[in-house]
Amino acid sequence: MTETDAATRQILVEELLPHAPELIWKALTSGALMGRWLMEPRGFEPVVGNRFTYQTTPAGEWDGTIRCEVLTVVPNTRFAYSWVGGHAANAGYGSRLDTVVTFDLAAVAGGTLLQLTHSGFELPRNETAFTNMHRGWENVVKRVGTVAAEAEAEAD
Repeated sequence: MTETDAATRQILVEELLPHAPELIWKALTSGALMGRWLMEPRGFEPVVGNRFTYQTTPAGEWDGTIRCEVLTVVPNTRFAYSWVGGHAANAGYGSRLDTVVTFDLAAVAGGTLLQLTHSGFELPRNETAFTNMHRGWENVVKRVGTVAAEAEAEAD
């Protein structure tokens, strides 16, 4: 199968969180809080064009570094960044990944609807990442709400 024949998939996770969009936004765009719901970012600022990294478990030719660039910042509404990692020589975990993570927030009765979209998975090459990250993002989105609540309590 050639690259042009690959199917592209995305992960979509939605969660109603009982907090105002401003509080969820803070959890999503504060480097210190990001480290509590996902991984500690290095060099993060919520500014379009800012490049930052996450570090995870290396595999094969891949050093475990996830390279990101902030693509969209619309306060309390949308936050997106690229998510690039892996290595072309790897199969399975650590295969080359060139994707985008987008968080959309919408104020609704009782809180905020948070929608996470992680797009650009090329199958079959990214099948392992797609499967593992789908499960992972479901847990992460719930943790965003937990971290937001903790941050609110800490501020009081």
